[in-house]
Amino acid sequence: MTHATMEEAVQAGARLELAEAHEVLNWGLQRYSPEIALACSFGGASGMALLDMAVRTGWAFEVFYLDTDLLFPETYALIEQVRNHYGVEPVGYRSRWTLEAQAREFAPNLWESNPDMCCSLRKVEPNARALQGKQAWIAGLRRDQAATRSHIAKVEWDHKFDLVKLNPLADWSEEEVWEYVRANGVPYNPLHDQGYASIGCVHCTRPASASDGDLRAGRWVGFDKTECGLHTDGPLELPIAR
Repeated sequence: MTHATMEEAVQAGARLELAEAHEVLNWGLQRYSPEIALACSFGGASGMALLDMAVRTGWAFEVFYLDTDLLFPETYALIEQVRNHYGVEPVGYRSRWTLEAQAREFAPNLWESNPDMCCSLRKVEPNARALQGKQAWIAGLRRDQAATRSHIAKVEWDHKFDLVKLNPLADWSEEEVWEYVRANGVPYNPLHDQGYASIGCVHCTRPASASDGDLRAGRWVGFDKTECGLHTDGPLELPIAR
């Protein structure tokens, strides 16, 4: 297999912009399998829809999630349900810092004082390890989720992690995602039925209805923050312990 390049990603993004989600997914899996990973937070319906689509293709890929040690019990339960439902083994990547080490070396309850650093330690750094040796990864990003995601391409080059990134659901709406989930019996996080539109860590997630017009309004309430850092354009920068 020839190695993925930025040029290839840009050309594929232009060629597949009008393609259906399953066509984008099939192209990426056929091109990069088995050196491709699907990131699933088990906290969003988009990721679950993509997981279902990808399993149906029959191609080999890794399913991974970022185990921040601060996920909801319902999220961990969904991971177990997915193991039984699809027969796949999601791989959890944890921070190099335990919660105790993080509190000692940076600050107690870091998510309260510096959520950007907390996300860097517990999400961005593990994500970098998850993508080592991969040529591409698949994410459930959609343009309607946030202003920061409004210009994503269905296939693009990820400058932070230096590989191809697929966003097959980029042009889907929240309604279309849920139509797929319900029509195909896809398991999903039960917190969605309790008023959570977007689900992350227990300390940084609050109920917020998708009908409010901001699908991520319940994340990092009280902070000028809408992204954890995985899907921003900046370079890969990780905190150094004091």
